[in-house]
Amino acid sequence: MMVSNLPLITYRSTILSFAGCIFPAAHNLFKEMHGRVTADSRTAPMRRRCCRALSLALLLCCALTTTSLAQDWVRTGSGLGVEKVRLAVPDFKPSTNDPQNAALLKTFNDTFWGDLDNSGVVELVSKSFYPLQTPGQPPDVIFQAWNVPPPNAAMLAFGNLGVANGKLKILGWLYDAKNTQSPQILGKEYTDVPTDDAARLIAHKFADDIIFRLGGGIEGIAESKIYFVSDRSGHKEIWEMDYDGANQHQLTHQNSISLSPRISPDGTRLAFSSLTKSGWDILMYSTDLNRLVSFPRYGATNLSPSWSPDGAKLAFASSRSGDSEIYLCDANGGNLHRMTANKGPDVSPAWNRKTGAQIAFVSGRTGLPQIYTMEADGTNQQRMTDQGYAVSPNWSPNGQFLALAWIRMYGPGEPGSSDIYLMDIASKKWVQLTHDGGHNDFPYWSPDGRHIVFQSSRSGREQIWMMLADGTKLHQLTFTGRNTQPDWSWK
Repeated sequence: MMVSNLPLITYRSTILSFAGCIFPAAHNLFKEMHGRVTADSRTAPMRRRCCRALSLALLLCCALTTTSLAQDWVRTGSGLGVEKVRLAVPDFKPSTNDPQNAALLKTFNDTFWGDLDNSGVVELVSKSFYPLQTPGQPPDVIFQAWNVPPPNAAMLAFGNLGVANGKLKILGWLYDAKNTQSPQILGKEYTDVPTDDAARLIAHKFADDIIFRLGGGIEGIAESKIYFVSDRSGHKEIWEMDYDGANQHQLTHQNSISLSPRISPDGTRLAFSSLTKSGWDILMYSTDLNRLVSFPRYGATNLSPSWSPDGAKLAFASSRSGDSEIYLCDANGGNLHRMTANKGPDVSPAWNRKTGAQIAFVSGRTGLPQIYTMEADGTNQQRMTDQGYAVSPNWSPNGQFLALAWIRMYGPGEPGSSDIYLMDIASKKWVQLTHDGGHNDFPYWSPDGRHIVFQSSRSGREQIWMMLADGTKLHQLTFTGRNTQPDWSWK
């Protein structure tokens, strides 16, 4: 909750609510102060007690305000700190009488709305505020029905869909609802085969076109993919799904244990770790050929591959020298060389996705695992976390943040839980994104830097969840089996 963004009355109610949770006596005294204190001899002592309660609540208020201000740099750095555009999105209308239209319209409208709602850059106007007559094409637009309260929309996205002669055609427009003289910002026509998959894909494309224009020129993520580990087939295999959880399907069939999927920047190769007859090996899957392709077997235990931003290098952890250390090789597995040589295991490398010049990793050289960074040649190794149990670093696309899983209070008798944190690389300032909702781990950034996907047991067993990069708009993507270790495509 970002308390600083709340209206004054809501902010006051929030403070009273927190006071009620943490200081029950103080909360009761606040209620007494609002009409239950009679003007008798008890008033003065009661006022003193109320003042003490007020002081406690004010201290809590200051703490909440400090937490809220601490998150401002995260919102700004992740592109979420700007005012959201108020966008109205009436359902697209049928343009023909084909019987397939109804099902395709539902698929399109649901997908289109979900993409825009998930984007983090627009505020969708509730459909309960829409006028009775909604447009399906430009002549239908009545601006004064949309640009004043109750909808009070700044932008209007509308259009139509129809099947004719075996083809699906969708027309969509984005209008500036306040500029009645020259309203059109975007006009698109899409054609494809009349299937649900095609309707979903067109909805993704049109949503991304809108998000690109309203979100500061940053490409949308509606066409991106998420790779993850699932045991729903009886073995831990690598699966793929659309960014919103749709179209989940199995990629590998190792009939073993496969972990740590990492898709290449160009999306053509998927590196992962798998338990084979020779041990834990790095395997390579071609998304173009839909099968495994050759990659060297190094011996010992090899885990957690990570691609460089140019796709030319692969970092991974290997125990081939005894301790687990970070190694680097070319994309084809050649030119293998060691990057770290420390007492204690070094694992989980993650490249700086903007520069390719640094690698974050986890090291147990001081005891409990902590997050470190180093230059891509292995020099200048620096510890980033200061306590607890910190794992699973992942670098934001803009190179400013690390996402990580962190048990800050770790040890016997400590009440700590594994939560997702963001850390600013330059200052080492951090902010907590999840709060005591099961075990949270393996955060991974979206291509636009506005979202984070991660695994969590908050619903009872491990599943894949997504949230905005400020910790808001949390929702579950997988529901069948156990699903872990998500990886997001680069585009």
